[in-house]
Parts: sequence; structure tokens; C-alpha cells
Amino acid sequence: MFVLIWSALFVSVKGSIVWGQQHCVGGYCVTLSERQLTAEAGLCVVIPCSFTTADEFTPNHTIWYKCESPTKCGDKIIFHSNKTTDKKAQSGFEGRVSRLEPDVSQNNCSVIINDLKESDSGSYQLRVTGVQNGQQDAFTFIQIVTVSVKGMKQKPTVMIPTLTERRQATLTCTAPGLCSGSVPEITWTWRGAGGTESYITGNSTDFKTEKLTDVTQRHISTLTFKSSAEQHNTTVTCKIRFTDVKKVKITGVTSVREVTSDLQC
Repeated sequence: MFVLIWSALFVSVKGSIVWGQQHCVGGYCVTLSERQLTAEAGLCVVIPCSFTTADEFTPNHTIWYKCESPTKCGDKIIFHSNKTTDKKAQSGFEGRVSRLEPDVSQNNCSVIINDLKESDSGSYQLRVTGVQNGQQDAFTFIQIVTVSVKGMKQKPTVMIPTLTERRQATLTCTAPGLCSGSVPEITWTWRGAGGTESYITGNSTDFKTEKLTDVTQRHISTLTFKSSAEQHNTTVTCKIRFTDVKKVKITGVTSVREVTSDLQC
């Protein structure tokens, strides 16, 4: 029998993104998700956001803060669209946060936080800077969105065809869909009945990334080799590792197929 076991070091996003009601104060309005966003460490979360300002206010830049508490915001910058400002994002967030729409005049303030960590859990607040009556001005929206980052739950998907001796076969390992963060490292290992790892002659691997939506991707690795009777009871392991992920290992048996022979005795 040919047993396929996969083992993964990975996490995935499983967010609930729902547009909430519009909140307005003095002509300044913001629409955020009313519900808490849930994500998994190592991947990403999208905070959906749109805004409008008073007629005399022209927006130039958007700023996102991570609140120290639900009642204290405005100190810890995680994103600033003005790349020349002295007010930089905190080092822990620098390079991990980006806007979905670069043009602030489109009033889209949605952002993606990539390579999530459990410490990213918390509340986030938006501030818009611009010009009003010829003077520099800014407006901070009091509404916040809360993000909860948990450990990984999803597992990679492994597909195995019927294996026939002396014929080429391809195994496919697919990571869960994720945002435009770090590309994972996918590796294949083989282990025989004796517990020692071995190399199967003539095998080759290939890696590709498929774009699912504007903010999600799917990563796939394939292992191609020629089946042989020596591979009976061989364990195949697909390991997926993302950036900044705690060393968590998930193992499970996905499928069992018999290696048949086309040789005449």
C-alpha cells in the first residue's frame, strides 16, 4: 500500500468581512465592518473601509492606528500613505500593511495586513489628512474595527492519483488561499517503513501561484516521479511554511492507494 501523509507548518485567513452602516459626524463619514474580523496567524486580513469628507475638505493621505485599548487610539501608526512624512509606521508593521486603492480621491481606505501575528489582535482606527480652506487639516474617525488573530486551523490539500508500477505519477499539494503576503516554502520528503528518509530516482517538483481574486492567491506544489514496488508503505510528507509562523505541526492521513503492477509473471 502507498500511504500519503501530509504535514504542514502554515496558517490561513478565514475572515468575516461584512460592510457595516455608515457613521457620520459633521459631514465626515466612514463605513467599516461592524463585526469582528477573524484571521489566522501567518497570512493576512483585509479591513474594508470607505469614507467621505466635508465639501471644503480635500483628502491627501490616510493613516491607520492600532489602538492600545478600545478607548485609547492615535499613538501607534501601522500605516501612513505619505511616504515622505516623519511619522513612520511602527517597525513591527512596516512593509506589512498596504492599501487596496492607492488613489485617496477614490475614498477607499481599505487596507491589507500581511504576515499576521497573534500580537496583531486588537482595534484599528482611521485618520484622514488633507487641506481645508487652504490650511492643513485632519480628521480622525472615532469608529474602530477589531481584528482577532488566532492560530492556524486549516490544512493543505493533497491529491494522489492511482499509482501503477513503472508509470509516471504526479502528487499535488495545495496551500489554502491567502492574501498577497509572503510566498510559502513548500517541501516534499519521503520516509520508508524503516523510518529513514530516501530519495526517489527521477522525481521532480514544480511550484506555481494562481491568482484567485485581487487580494487572494493559491500556491501549489507538484511532485512527479515514476512509481515502483519499492515505494510500498512509503510515507510522503508535504510541508508548508509561511513567514513568522510559530512552529506548529499538523499531520493527517489523506488517502491510501495500492500500487499495482503491469508486469506479467
